[in-house]
Amino acid sequence: MENYIVSARKYRPATFASVVGQPALTATLKNAIATDRLAHAYLFCGSRGVGKTSCARIFAKTINCACRTADGEACNECDSCRAFNENRSLNILELDAASNNGVDSMHQLIEQVQVPPTQGHYRVFIVDEVHMLSTGAFNAFLKTLEEPPAHAIFILATTEKHKIIPTILSRCQIYDFNRITIPDMVSHLQYVASQEGITAEPAALNVIARQADGAMRDALSIFDQVAASSRGNITYQSTIENLNVLDTSYYDRLLDAFLAQDVESSLLIYKEIRDKGFDSHFFITGLGDYLRDLMVASNPATAVLLEAPDDERQAITERAKRCTPQFLYQAMALCNDADLNFRTVTNKQFLVELTLIRLCQRLSPSPNKRGKGEGLLRSIAKPRSAAPAAPQPAATPKVAAPKPPVTPSQAAMAPATIPSVAAMPLPKAGIAVPKPARVLQRSHSMSIASLSDASKPTPADGGAPTNLRSNAFALDDIKTLWSRYIDDNPHSHVLIAAMRDASLDKVEGCTCAVTVHSGAQAAALNDNLDALMAYLRHGLRNDAISLDIKITDAGTSPLTWSEKELLQHIIEQNPGAKEFIEAMQMSFN
Repeated sequence: MENYIVSARKYRPATFASVVGQPALTATLKNAIATDRLAHAYLFCGSRGVGKTSCARIFAKTINCACRTADGEACNECDSCRAFNENRSLNILELDAASNNGVDSMHQLIEQVQVPPTQGHYRVFIVDEVHMLSTGAFNAFLKTLEEPPAHAIFILATTEKHKIIPTILSRCQIYDFNRITIPDMVSHLQYVASQEGITAEPAALNVIARQADGAMRDALSIFDQVAASSRGNITYQSTIENLNVLDTSYYDRLLDAFLAQDVESSLLIYKEIRDKGFDSHFFITGLGDYLRDLMVASNPATAVLLEAPDDERQAITERAKRCTPQFLYQAMALCNDADLNFRTVTNKQFLVELTLIRLCQRLSPSPNKRGKGEGLLRSIAKPRSAAPAAPQPAATPKVAAPKPPVTPSQAAMAPATIPSVAAMPLPKAGIAVPKPARVLQRSHSMSIASLSDASKPTPADGGAPTNLRSNAFALDDIKTLWSRYIDDNPHSHVLIAAMRDASLDKVEGCTCAVTVHSGAQAAALNDNLDALMAYLRHGLRNDAISLDIKITDAGTSPLTWSEKELLQHIIEQNPGAKEFIEAMQMSFN
């Protein structure tokens, strides 16, 4: 029975023409041999599995060939070629610097250099993974590398050129090997499959090539693995199952959820992926690669960066047309942030789910024209029914906040003629304070009613503008929605404090006057004006509504009083309160 040889060894290149993905480099080496312009030292650099050592062996075989072919290849018939093919040539010496990296090993190599060839013209010394040599070994090698015997040629191979000392680099001709492209890999894998009598779908070979990450040797090893599991019939489905690769259809479905702002679907798709055993980090990095492919496919100038078969390239281009560049850039940034934070977070599932939610909100209407915020988050729960066309106070009554219990002492201090203010937060002492009549005389005003989009509708779904709505409304309708907005946004403390202290005045046309007591309150309303306007316009069914925010100098609001000012006001309104407070202080002393 013939011994099985893995494809990476069986189909290892034996001629320059069979080297995959390095046409310019092999042409240069062939021309150097044809013109007899051979350097004494070469440095082959590149990532793993791109053909560095194979090219070094082919080069060593060809320069010693007695009768090269017309295209500069070795004849494989002379004594030197036969000795090389049978692994008995004394003109080629290979050294693994990873295991022979000391000064003693280098001294042995230098002694070998002095021995002339017994057959052919040159002795070639191939030092693989040369960056693993110690500093002492490098220094011991310098003199011989610079002035070797005429019959000696050194070929150094490395995957990490930056680790080689400059004195070595300056003595070598440097050749940088390219990563093998996916089309070149697929073409070579098809050739191997035809030679082995294996049927393989192009989509399956494309998956194998992507998994190889630019290394032809890795691609052949993966090919053998998939061929063994599928019994010689390599299909796309068997390949992704064997290699545990996430099918692109999952990412297509996620893209649909992102564009539809469908948080629920995106989370359920992620659960389905986890249930199939896929790692969350693998998923988020794959999602980033998918978005990157969409980004390069969206522009014809960058479409050449998309490494995919023609049919898949066309499908990606069609999907990319549905996305804006801004969405893709922001989505890629979110995936990159999740990738960076993945190793440090405690709850990795929560990190991925939060990223998916933020991706779903990328196309939501922004609450601020200056680009701050991430859009209006849509509720995951079932949405509430839409607001009535013309909300009336009777239909949606405002429920006042419950009052704290009043002690007898407090009741004695409050005159019967002073009304209580239920909506005003009470001070620490828990005393109900009357709200003085607000004077709307002003020394200066700041109007921000002339918005650039005041005449444009603001649909709740962020879609294209429709016909302008002009439903009639009253001041009470605005006050009702104003209170409802306060209840719906309890965590926006600064904004809510400004809205509670603001005074809404009569409507002139479609403009409502809003009076506040300080520039800070006006700034808080201004910073959140877009979201507030969208809320009011949607609730009132009127796209022409605007707010005229003014600042009054008629005195500060009781909501902003200090405890000292509050106490002073109580004493002024209740002459007996001063005596009561002094009596209480004496009793405590």
